Amino acid sequence: MKRIIILLVFMVAFSGFSFAKERQGTVAMSVDMSSHPGKARLWIPYPVSDRYQTIEGVKIEGDYSYSGIYSAPGTGTLMLYAEWPEKTAKRTLNLSLTAKARERKTPVLKDTGEPVPHEVKEYLKSTRLVPTDGKVGALAAKIVKGKKGILARARAVYDWVVKNTYRDPSIKGCGLGIVERTLAKRGGKCADISTVFVALARAAGVPARDVFGLRLGKKPEQDITGSFNCWAEFYLPGTGWVQVNPADVRKIMLKEDLDLKEAKPYIDYYFGAVDEYRIVLVREGRDMVLSPEQEGGPINYFMYPYAEVGGRALDYIDPKGFSYSIRFKEL
Repeated sequence: MKRIIILLVFMVAFSGFSFAKERQGTVAMSVDMSSHPGKARLWIPYPVSDRYQTIEGVKIEGDYSYSGIYSAPGTGTLMLYAEWPEKTAKRTLNLSLTAKARERKTPVLKDTGEPVPHEVKEYLKSTRLVPTDGKVGALAAKIVKGKKGILARARAVYDWVVKNTYRDPSIKGCGLGIVERTLAKRGGKCADISTVFVALARAAGVPARDVFGLRLGKKPEQDITGSFNCWAEFYLPGTGWVQVNPADVRKIMLKEDLDLKEAKPYIDYYFGAVDEYRIVLVREGRDMVLSPEQEGGPINYFMYPYAEVGGRALDYIDPKGFSYSIRFKEL
């Protein structure tokens, strides 16, 4: 038995394998739109289990007249939908679930040089909110000049974004993710910085997409209403989807007052990993048409609860005015 244990330790130490870190707890969202008169409609991202997260024990309660789980057309994004008639005085909904999140880490990045699969090629496209032409395309070409292969180009874009952006705490919520605006001022929050990576990566021939999620609390019990978070993924043939988070690097650099040299361990870590304190709500999620379709036209990105009262969209970046709150409790 002792020899077996020693052998296992040796294999773990030299194979590059590591046991994933985990975070587990209950997430409870409460929504109350009673102060907004008119017919009310509400959409909330509906997280599901994958290899890195387990979502269980979902409970939905409230005084809505109707609710259901819907899938967005063309994307498959799931959402909880509820509505209240115009003359309803009380409009509340409570959503709770148990979440177990694992560190999303790819210890070995292998670029086989194979062509990008057909179903992934859509993540090379230029879109209204993620442009790849003009100044974005010219900048991407400059960044990856001389770089061969998807892995090398992805790393060049990532390093450029880390070195040439900064976190701007004055921006509300996670930012708007408007690429040209962020490139012009170089400052932003996680949606801004992540989308810059996605746009530049696509322009450089690297399939990439935005990821919208929620950070779980680090304390035993915590209000996480303001803990929505964005990062990105790029597709590497031979490996699959790889996590990158230049925005978290810049956040840590600001918080701990680090220069680029001091931040190198974080820079290296967040190219291929994100920590265990988050769950994915929606992938891509830009320019979203919800289901049932909203009245206000496509939304910038779907991560926060989204609601319309009397056909007017509420400000989802203002949880108190909306109003909604989210609490985390460790298990």
